[in-house]
Amino acid sequence: MVDLVGQHAKIQPELDAAISGVLKTGAFVKGPEVKAFSEELAAFTGSTHVIPCGNGTDALQIAMMALDIGPGDEVITTGFTFISTVEVVALMGAKPVLVDVHPDTFTIDPEQVEQAITPRTKAIVPVHLFGQMADMDALMEISVRTGIPIIEDNAQAIGAAWCGVDGLHGQSGTMGLMGTTSFFPSKNLGCMGDGGAVTSSDDAVAERCRQIANHGMSRQYHHDVVGINSRLDGLQAAILRVKLRHLRSYISARQQAAARYDEMLSDVQGVQIPVREYRSSHVFHQYTLKVNPTHRDALRAHLSQAGVPTGVYYPVPGHAQKAFEQFQYDARKFPVSDALAASVLSLPMHTELTEEQQHFIVDSIRNFVDINK
Repeated sequence: MVDLVGQHAKIQPELDAAISGVLKTGAFVKGPEVKAFSEELAAFTGSTHVIPCGNGTDALQIAMMALDIGPGDEVITTGFTFISTVEVVALMGAKPVLVDVHPDTFTIDPEQVEQAITPRTKAIVPVHLFGQMADMDALMEISVRTGIPIIEDNAQAIGAAWCGVDGLHGQSGTMGLMGTTSFFPSKNLGCMGDGGAVTSSDDAVAERCRQIANHGMSRQYHHDVVGINSRLDGLQAAILRVKLRHLRSYISARQQAAARYDEMLSDVQGVQIPVREYRSSHVFHQYTLKVNPTHRDALRAHLSQAGVPTGVYYPVPGHAQKAFEQFQYDARKFPVSDALAASVLSLPMHTELTEEQQHFIVDSIRNFVDINK
């Protein structure tokens, strides 16, 4: 699904120099590499502040702690995503209010967000899924009108850009009050371990996030708030600085691979290629098809036998997870999420994907379709 070995081989001298530099300084926690990376990522995204932390889940927790989200509060989000988005809300003692997603883009449905707002709503958390942004025109209008802040879950879409119909624009993770991202190795900008960050252009919010991520400290041994210990280490920051310099080309490679998939799959029956949100660029963290749910698992097995890895993101939506059964979600309210869970199939998508490999993958799909006509 991801060829990190091939990607790293092309930039090995840069990576070796970066890692060696950290070893020579011994600055493994915080230090100049972390500071430089935060500044460079801020410049890349257009955000005023970047607060590096231990991972993407910590980033979500830090953002919610900055808003004092806790028992009695509600946070509106989607269950058609990785569990961490919903998990952190529950961890804070708040109620995750889940709404369904759009059947084409798989991102949160703003109309249902509007309907779910109550006096207890403390935040809205859209997920920019698979590399494409949620409907920020509608979501920002709701946020401005109601005063409810938006935390963008940007773990899968770093580098995507929004260009709205009324002139609203910005990079993913920079349009709401805060954005959160992950640098897990398989992400479009990934390190060689765990890492994450919170982005914000609000000075006070950013300072609070910095404190929270560092045991609540404003200065050494002075703890103004209850915080956590969540840090990006110097080695990972040095690696991320190298890879950030290549991120534009990585995005371009993914987009080119997606365009090739589109063309190759255009005449394959029973397969729907990813729908592009016309106001958002798509950085293709995943290339996700919709297929006939009665054949999805058989197709996956067929591809596996041919040596083609696939992924199902996500087979069990949040409303159906045992971990959240205390919230007693009404399954009838999530027809799109349930339908997607039964029909989505992600193909290999990475920077090293070749046209020859893609032909093999698509030919294998075509073979399955021909057999099952």
